[in-house]
Amino acid sequence: MAYDYDDSNIFARILRGEIPNNTVAETEHTLAFRDIRPLAPSHVLVIPKGKYVTMDDFAENASAEEIVDFMRTVAKITRDEGLSTGEGGNGFRAISNAGNDGVQEVPHFHLHILGGRVIGPMIQLRD
Repeated sequence: MAYDYDDSNIFARILRGEIPNNTVAETEHTLAFRDIRPLAPSHVLVIPKGKYVTMDDFAENASAEEIVDFMRTVAKITRDEGLSTGEGGNGFRAISNAGNDGVQEVPHFHLHILGGRVIGPMIQLRD
């Protein structure tokens, strides 16, 4: 399956250093930064540095090293933000939107980590 990557998307521009961000963590394969419109006291976006459009694109096409690095970075962020239940935190929600039906706004795979309060119902259906 082909995933067309748009090099002009905002996350690609952040990765190229064209747009500043509030970095939370950075590794060889992953960048994490604070959302500019936070929906919770802790709202961090985690993105791979590779050109992946959606979570399924990343899962199917990323190298094992990229996937492990991404997931370990997610774990580090939940610990550092005080959200990890393994470290005494109250938990978090991880969200990835994909495609039109998933209401994906930026065509670069990203994971929202939200926490610091009760987030509410998992989804709200629209008619």
